[in-house]
Amino acid sequence: QLVEAGGGLVQAGASLRLSCAVTGRAFSSRPMGWFRQAAGKDRESIAAISADGGDTYYADSVKGRATISRDNAGHTVSLQMNGLKPDDTATYYCAAARLGLLSGAYSSKSLYPYWGQGTQVTVSS
Repeated sequence: QLVEAGGGLVQAGASLRLSCAVTGRAFSSRPMGWFRQAAGKDRESIAAISADGGDTYYADSVKGRATISRDNAGHTVSLQMNGLKPDDTATYYCAAARLGLLSGAYSSKSLYPYWGQGTQVTVSS
């Protein structure tokens, strides 16, 4: 089970820290990802992190403004977002990848079998 938290309504330029609490086996063995889906658009990958936290991926749309991290002991994964823009308005989802997923495939949402329910982020101009 994955449960996201930390979304909300903020003004442009603000920061938010999203968190995802994970229960279940093999969390520390799975890469984790953050995705988002804006109204009327496809769900897109924005960040991912390897099982040991040593490798990360960021989409161009958030690169330099986002930082993904994980705490394997605490079974959490977080996404720090800075300099938020109205275009960042979306529902943000945490997802757990299949075991052994290689970094070259971190952005492929079809390779994430486990998903949270999402948390809404709204950025006003």
